[in-house]
Amino acid sequence: MPQTPLTVSQVDAFTAQPFAGNPAAVCVLAEAASDRWMQAIAAEMNLSETAFLVPQADGYDLRWFTPAVEVDLCGHATLASAHVLWDEGHLAPDQTARFHTRSGLLTATYENGWITLNFPTQPVEAIASDPDLLKALRGADLKFIGKSSTNYLVELASEQHVRLLQPDFALMQLLPRQGVIVTSQGEAATVDFVSRYFAPAAGINEDPVTGSAHCSLAPYWQQILGKDEFLAHQVSKRGGVLQVKSRGDRVEISGQAVTVMRGELLATQLYDSSVSGNNTEPFL
Repeated sequence: MPQTPLTVSQVDAFTAQPFAGNPAAVCVLAEAASDRWMQAIAAEMNLSETAFLVPQADGYDLRWFTPAVEVDLCGHATLASAHVLWDEGHLAPDQTARFHTRSGLLTATYENGWITLNFPTQPVEAIASDPDLLKALRGADLKFIGKSSTNYLVELASEQHVRLLQPDFALMQLLPRQGVIVTSQGEAATVDFVSRYFAPAAGINEDPVTGSAHCSLAPYWQQILGKDEFLAHQVSKRGGVLQVKSRGDRVEISGQAVTVMRGELLATQLYDSSVSGNNTEPFL
């Protein structure tokens, strides 16, 4: 990559207000960068995800990095990426954003201040009680335990149980899944279900708002509630609001976003700090 400044935007996703929702960093690149460089930038940003986009003939290549690892699917950083493309003039507001990712083609559309993501479902299958998971959840009263290809999903007795849960992150980090989705029906009449998401194995103890978790939550609650459109709240400290629709093997996840910071990334050529002396090795 050329050693010229790059614009990095920080966007709060799944909220219309700054300093709520889930913050993500977004960097639109002119050309592909190395995995090491992107991972280093994500660690420097120290947000739950940093998204990197590279223009292609029919859209953008999109990759997501936590401070520790690259992930296969991320909702809030995709929503933040779409917001940046429209907000900074890369796309016209009536254009569909097309993202080529590890999880296939994802799209985003914009209407009346809301961005709608089209994602694949991640169905959950019921499993027997898992002693290690129970220990990590400190003996929480579970109504259901299941797993997808990526996460565990557990339903608790009430929204209050979800809000008050304090997991053992050291134990949770050892579980054979990326993270744990915890959910219950909502107490407010207008809220169908609430959730929280924990992923210490990916370097994120608690993710403020997790769009990708709703790829499992939507089909799960569809079976229980007998409906396919939901208003969902993620009840982390920052909190977030999502409109979710279950559409067969796809899920539509809608949210709002606001840019809170924009700056120049000057360190576009990095060197391996583990090399001693003056023998430095470029990241790129």
